[in-house]
Amino acid sequence: MDKFYSAERNVQILVALLKAHGIRYVIASPGTTNINFVASVQCDPFFKVFSSVDERSAAYLACGIASESGEPVVLSCTGATASRNYVSGLTEAYYRKLPVLAVTSTQNPIKVGHLVPQVIDRSQQLADMSVDSVMLNMVGNKSQEWDCEIKVNKALLALRRHGGGPVHINLETGYNQDFSLRELPPARLIRRIMPHDEFPEIPADARIVVFVGAHQPFSAELTRAVDDFCACHDAVVFCDVTSGYHGEYEFHPALIASQFNWAKDPIRPNLMIHIGEVSGDYSVDVVVADQLWRVNPDGELRDRFMKLTHVFEMEEITFFRHYAAGGERRTSFIEACRNFHEQALAALPELPFSNVWIAQHSAARVPEGSTLHVGILNSLRCWNYFNLPKGVRTACNVGGFGIDGDVSTLIGASLVDPDRLCFAVVGDLAFFYDLNVLGNRHVGRNVRIMLINNGRGTEFHNSDHPASKFGEDGDKFMAAAGHFGNKSPELVKHYAQDLGYSYMSASSKEEYLAVCDTFFDPKPCERPMVLEVFTDSDDESQAIYQLRTALADGSGTLKQLARNVLGSKLTSKIGQFIKH
Repeated sequence: MDKFYSAERNVQILVALLKAHGIRYVIASPGTTNINFVASVQCDPFFKVFSSVDERSAAYLACGIASESGEPVVLSCTGATASRNYVSGLTEAYYRKLPVLAVTSTQNPIKVGHLVPQVIDRSQQLADMSVDSVMLNMVGNKSQEWDCEIKVNKALLALRRHGGGPVHINLETGYNQDFSLRELPPARLIRRIMPHDEFPEIPADARIVVFVGAHQPFSAELTRAVDDFCACHDAVVFCDVTSGYHGEYEFHPALIASQFNWAKDPIRPNLMIHIGEVSGDYSVDVVVADQLWRVNPDGELRDRFMKLTHVFEMEEITFFRHYAAGGERRTSFIEACRNFHEQALAALPELPFSNVWIAQHSAARVPEGSTLHVGILNSLRCWNYFNLPKGVRTACNVGGFGIDGDVSTLIGASLVDPDRLCFAVVGDLAFFYDLNVLGNRHVGRNVRIMLINNGRGTEFHNSDHPASKFGEDGDKFMAAAGHFGNKSPELVKHYAQDLGYSYMSASSKEEYLAVCDTFFDPKPCERPMVLEVFTDSDDESQAIYQLRTALADGSGTLKQLARNVLGSKLTSKIGQFIKH
């Protein structure tokens, strides 16, 4: 009976990506646990398979083939101590930087430590035996398939990266006896591009977005390179308050991307170029492109959107200068995006008094040349919806994404330039978590802190949050309501004033508008400042919901809006998107 590829998906992914990366040499040692892999490569004429009973000899055979041919070589062995015999050969490969891939097959690793026959612990590798090691578990759903693809690509790319060397893959098997698969299903290939490599071509007529996560402030040279790239390719730069880019093609998509009832096709790209680090703008997840290119000197496979196809291990300016070919400067995409944003702003109803209402009425008041730090989640979300003046430096602790150091981070930034105003907008849990820094003797008069005090983690009351279904019961432990004076009007006031801060408060729109000009006054004042704004958690949640449902739903409304903004030619294309 003819036997073909294994039905085990992790084996399929490994075999498919070995072929995609052009790795054809395999040395197989006998065993039961590696049958699914060995059967899959021996049935495929692409592979050149050799047999070796002795795994120690197999590893040295691989060194010889790799050295002579210049190509990577795969080793395959079973469970038990078989892999231990690879150690000396892989050590040789490590110090000679030979691309040898040891695929050690294993039973389910949860059996490790339970006296199961032929199950040993391979979770730790000797420091000079491999340059990378990954575990390929069985695949049963899309998330596990994505994880497997990333790990295989990472391992295979490591064979050649930074001089190369041996790599280890621990391959789980369930001993599936189905070998009837005649055609090998594809797996997503990820390529790493170095500055000296041939660069891939940008797809013709691609709608392109440069997505910037948290990023250090852009230099003038990098900004110009990004602007030239966008002008050449009619691209848009998607930003949030942590992105650091303030060029000609800056666009903050949060307001329109977060709409519950508005299709995202007019702003959804075909190609997304990802630079920077972690972004706290969750709304952009719904406008992910068909494929993603990541550009970063670290060269790592960071695949937040699960569409990664290329990693460019280089400085960002090298990438953008390469693809900025000159020619006609185009701005139709950025103009369309900005018009959609204006449409969304115009559609907003009168929002309840809340963090998002405050952001709506305060973003334009932040003085040019100042710094604004926002707390994670709700404050970050609210201030992402509205555009800030040019020249405002913005930041948020999205690296570790905790509430524990927001105010300290602001004050640390304020120490660098005592003449630069530094603002913070934080919720009550974050404020009180970091309360002790207010008493630091280095705090300068350039510090201004806005405390949004709703008496709980209001995030947990938002309509799309899992905790909202618990209603008031969620306040007990999930939203941590009632701590820190339970919205006491005196607690923060006395604490701040006793430490030498100017203190103001507001509990309504009218009261806020009466004090906000003082808070955002670009002129220096004599003391640091705290503005405590008391809001209601239900109003906070309602405001977010009203904002995110402002645009009318339905494809007809979308096409009419697109017609007004883009014209009939592009509207027909959008109509095709909607049908599909």
